[in-house]
Amino acid sequence: MKILVIGASGNVGRYVVDKLLEKGEKVVAAGTNLENLANLFKDRVDLVYLDLIAQDSFDQALEGVDRVFLMRPPHLGKPGNLYPFIDAMKAHGIQLVSFLSLMGVETNTIPPHHKIEKYIEATGIPYAHIRPGFFMQNLSGIHSTEIREKNQIFVPAGKSKTSFIDAADIGLSVATVLHQPDKFKNTAHTITGAEALDYYQVAEILSRVTGKGITYAKPGYLKYRRYYINKRGLDKKYVNVTVALYFMTRMGTAKHVSNEFFELTGKTPRSFEEFSRANLTCFI
Repeated sequence: MKILVIGASGNVGRYVVDKLLEKGEKVVAAGTNLENLANLFKDRVDLVYLDLIAQDSFDQALEGVDRVFLMRPPHLGKPGNLYPFIDAMKAHGIQLVSFLSLMGVETNTIPPHHKIEKYIEATGIPYAHIRPGFFMQNLSGIHSTEIREKNQIFVPAGKSKTSFIDAADIGLSVATVLHQPDKFKNTAHTITGAEALDYYQVAEILSRVTGKGITYAKPGYLKYRRYYINKRGLDKKYVNVTVALYFMTRMGTAKHVSNEFFELTGKTPRSFEEFSRANLTCFI
């Protein structure tokens, strides 16, 4: 049987695919842009069209599949958007679904991930939730523009600390549980980097790696929100979600350091300095 990977071209999904292939699994990469998926994975995987809000695409995507990597696309803000697909997984007898959740969501009912986890569990589908900390790719991706152009980290996180984790390590964690569905049935795993850093420390690391004088701007919520909506032109709903996440970060929800990545994989998570050196071109 095969493993369906949703969001296969995304930050985490592409690593899930790669790590599953390394483990000898057969993979079906799902998405709405099959040309993009074909360019990314060549002939290493099967491809299938899947739109999580188009129920007529579900059966074909789930045919011949016994395990699923499920993530919530950023544009689907309501938990209920995913419920029909979860019901379809139940109807197809999926043996394990690994849902990309969020660190601390078991006690934090605000993010949509909380209700999605609960809905999966209520259906009786065997699950292995992966609850990562903040992605290192947030800095090499969405926030890299200010780092490159202004030598600034522009996020409203105050003095809070974050246990950043590389998306590649998240992908390995997901592949590990999907590769051993019986062992990890009905489990949840909080995975983080090996240390918690505040953004002043992140700026110091990036300054050392790039040779530039990078500072942490520490904007307030309103200034951050106006900038990303008006100057960067990002979708208002997306920016509002990031504001909420940084608000929770200031409450200390992102500083927890877990050893579960090592317990799952037997490997040490990548440090932020190692990540920065490997992705230097994103910051200069």
